[in-house]
Amino acid sequence: MSLTTLKAPGGRFALGGVSGSALGVVVLWVSVLVALPIAALVATSLTGGPAGFWAAVTRPSALVTLGLTLALAAGVALLNAVAGTVIAWVLVRDDFRGKQIVDALIDLPFALPTIVASIVLLSLYGPESPVGVHLAGTRAGVLMALAFVTLPFVVRAVQPVMRELDADAEQAAASLGAPGWTIFRRIVWPVLLPAVASGTGLSFARAIGEFGSVVLIGGNLPGRTQIASQYIQQLIEVGDPASAAAVSVVLLLVSFVVLTTLRGLSSRMQQREEAS
Repeated sequence: MSLTTLKAPGGRFALGGVSGSALGVVVLWVSVLVALPIAALVATSLTGGPAGFWAAVTRPSALVTLGLTLALAAGVALLNAVAGTVIAWVLVRDDFRGKQIVDALIDLPFALPTIVASIVLLSLYGPESPVGVHLAGTRAGVLMALAFVTLPFVVRAVQPVMRELDADAEQAAASLGAPGWTIFRRIVWPVLLPAVASGTGLSFARAIGEFGSVVLIGGNLPGRTQIASQYIQQLIEVGDPASAAAVSVVLLLVSFVVLTTLRGLSSRMQQREEAS
């Protein structure tokens, strides 16, 4: 495999001249891990033909569950967009005792088994809640669980961008009498927006497929707290893998569309920012 170093746009360096064997390894690996499983899932979802697929995803129970899942995922994504940006701002711009501990805790949802998160939330907000807050079997409890597992996405997407912000531009605007909100809206926010959008999209995609963290705290109540992943498990348990696969394909399509759209918007924003 021969590699050459090339000068990429923007002053960055990239590796060129990658041999065909390396490309073959990439294609093989992506096919085994992503393409083939998705193809098998789609094939299973079409076991009963297009009519069977449509019937599976439009039955009332499926529509209710998908609607609830998408609504909760959207709510969590918006919550993370705000809270994650604020947390990233504090971790980058402020110095306080215990900052490193807080920064490390942000990654805990990535390392902690999601079923453990459900146990922790149930212990804290269940029927015997030590704080007097009872969220077990409620949509608020599901929202809390989804917020826990998706917390790091926006924070980790925004942090590196915020570290590289040009402080001179902010100081110059402040010296000219611009108020803090105007500085943030005109100078800081346009730079952060692509990262916030990316992290928000990842939060949404993770939330619509989450299972472990909501198993105990949510209660799996059809029409109330049952989300798509639990509905899919239920279909498998009753011997209907084709319907389970059909609902899974819908979730995959929604995630793909959301992530692709946000990535395209982020790319346009970055190009506009670089052009200006």
